[in-house]
Amino acid sequence: MTTSNTSKKEASKGPSHCGSKPKKIAIGIAPLGFISIGIVPMGIVTIGIVPMGVVSIGAVAMGVLNASIVGMGIFSAGITTMGLKVWSPENNAIQESINRSDSSSPKNIYAYPTKAQAEVEAKKLGCVGVHKMGKLWMPCATHINPN
Repeated sequence: MTTSNTSKKEASKGPSHCGSKPKKIAIGIAPLGFISIGIVPMGIVTIGIVPMGVVSIGAVAMGVLNASIVGMGIFSAGITTMGLKVWSPENNAIQESINRSDSSSPKNIYAYPTKAQAEVEAKKLGCVGVHKMGKLWMPCATHINPN
């Protein structure tokens, strides 16, 4: 009888997972806690491979505030980020351009996913060539303000 009681106590001390009550600190595979560390951690503060929470730090982070290689959320910092406010070495110049532009005027960024699209726009603008900006292509051989 003591063996089964011991097993139940040990099971309750194990990491919390989806569907269970979150622990204060959870470590492991898919841990659920207020502070979670591991592979696919979920909670308020998450650190790991694919963290999901309010504050997420890791490889592919999803939450409100992210610091990661690939971040998705409201505030994201990383290599490839998606959100309302982002910082990334690849798209920082474009994001600054969006932030500086007047909200009452149309937002013309002139950045395209393909070289061919940028070449077509360069002809429309009356300039020659295109140049690369991170992963995007921009019309004109040099970076100018076409407005």
